[in-house]
Amino acid sequence: MRIRAAVEGDLPAIAEVGHRTWPPTYEPLAGKEYVADGLARWWSGDLLRQALERTLVAEDTSGEIIGMTSFGPVEDVLIVWKLYVVPEAQGSGAGTALLRKVIDTAKGHHRAVRLAHIEGNDRAAKFYAHHGFTHLKREPDTNGGPDSVWLERACS
Repeated sequence: MRIRAAVEGDLPAIAEVGHRTWPPTYEPLAGKEYVADGLARWWSGDLLRQALERTLVAEDTSGEIIGMTSFGPVEDVLIVWKLYVVPEAQGSGAGTALLRKVIDTAKGHHRAVRLAHIEGNDRAAKFYAHHGFTHLKREPDTNGGPDSVWLERACS
């Protein structure tokens, strides 16, 4: 597996990660409408293109993109906006490798790394707790979906 900075040519594969992960992850928790709205809103070409300079991808040994993360600074913290690994590659270490790269990027520049998962996503909650993230706050979804659970990990 290789973690690298995303390039323009990766945009279709990055969008595919979203389209492969959102339905099995969020439909059981929030329904098909939530998934359709989220895919249209957060996985469009323009939005992905705008975040490209702060996006990393995970490639498997054949060069296929199996995961991605996007992040950016807000005040003194680095926010992870997206961290997704396609279902068949979950458990492969891709998510851990992507998250570690973001944490390493933050060290020496930011006080902490912050991210969120939606209420009920127990797999994400366990994954982030395993990597040292602790509860920061709960935030209601403005569109009527599940609350966001914000977590933080200090950069030491």
